[in-house]
Amino acid sequence: MFKKSMLTLALASLAPTAAQADTDTLQQELRRLAERVEQLESANQALQARLGQQARGGDATARNAELSARVADVENELLALRKQPDPMAAFDGISAGASLVMVAQKAEGGATDKAQFTTRADLEVELPMGAIGQAEGRLFAHLRAGDGDGVDNGASVTSSFATSNSTAFNFNQPVLMQAWYQLDIPVGAASGDLGRIEVTLGKIDPFGFFDGNNIADDESEQFLNLAFIHNPLLDAGGDIGVGEHGASPGLRVAYLGDVNGSDNYAFSLGLFGAGPGADFADSFDKPLAIAQAEYNGKTFGALSGGYRAYLWSNANAEDLTGGRERHNGIGLSLDQQVSEHATLFSRLGKSTRGDVAFDAAFTLGAELAGGLWGRADDRLGMAWGWLDPSREYTADTGFGKAENHFELYYKWQINAQLSLTPDLQWIKNPAGDGSADEVTVLGLRAKAAF
Repeated sequence: MFKKSMLTLALASLAPTAAQADTDTLQQELRRLAERVEQLESANQALQARLGQQARGGDATARNAELSARVADVENELLALRKQPDPMAAFDGISAGASLVMVAQKAEGGATDKAQFTTRADLEVELPMGAIGQAEGRLFAHLRAGDGDGVDNGASVTSSFATSNSTAFNFNQPVLMQAWYQLDIPVGAASGDLGRIEVTLGKIDPFGFFDGNNIADDESEQFLNLAFIHNPLLDAGGDIGVGEHGASPGLRVAYLGDVNGSDNYAFSLGLFGAGPGADFADSFDKPLAIAQAEYNGKTFGALSGGYRAYLWSNANAEDLTGGRERHNGIGLSLDQQVSEHATLFSRLGKSTRGDVAFDAAFTLGAELAGGLWGRADDRLGMAWGWLDPSREYTADTGFGKAENHFELYYKWQINAQLSLTPDLQWIKNPAGDGSADEVTVLGLRAKAAF
């Protein structure tokens, strides 16, 4: 606009001269010059517009370049962080569990009534130990501490072969219950398509691998009476021969295979210190040897079952006089689901060699899952047991009646960590004494687990 104004003034200053020429010719020239000025002005405006667009485009390009640089910086920082060691990687594969079990019981019958409270704390840790070729190793440790003998010890009123509180553990300083290393070795060219071999070595509770049962194997969750936790001949009868704290130095070798990916079978052989050897004194001098064949999986349609047959020989077992001799025996442990909410179990044991307090045992029981009455995590259990005194024991004591046990419990799962279990037991002919009063034991178990 400034240029156009200046040109107009210049033309005006030439007006006197133009008046001396031809008026029409001057007017034509003026119109031509005015049109030319308008054309130049339009071109100038278009040029300014293009320059503005280019300037704005340059700013966007600069901004894009800046953003790209910042993204590249962030990516470099993330890459550097990924290259740093993961502080949680060291905990991959580690599992741990802790529990506190408290039991209050009152026994009635015989000459003296007795009430007792016991408590027990457990801590278990399993650590991965890396690979050796295709084999994987792991380390397991178990610490336990507790207080209280239970109503079966001290001034006992039950005096039975099998104790009514198998959670009792009267060692108030933590003790190393178990500490073992296991190597899992795959068998087959396709890395385990033919099963695997397990080799376990260390301080081991044999019942962690032998004589298992899906509904009668854990005194902190299921039955309290020892007759129903393990085979009575091995545990209550003492043929397992473990150390003072319930474990022994030992070696176990097992082969495990799958039938169809979900059902499995296993063959196991174990050697464990017995007698003095169970407490690490000449550990493999006259050890306990136990062999087992087992199957776990589907048996009748969609129903599950577990079947275990085993035999044992304890070359360092204790006889009726406190001496040492060899004891042999055979056993079965069975559990079978019979409906969606009901499972049966049974154990049988027979002594084939040695002077023992009872030489035959039979237990039978059932568990009902709480889903039947709308409490999916609750359990109702009941069991009966029969322990038959041996001829040697009867000859020594005059007691020849079979000891009978009955137990009924209801496990009320309050939440994922806490459960309460009222428990009722009845014992007839304790220690084979047919003249002894029957004993009733009322109890309440509380368990907190993490």
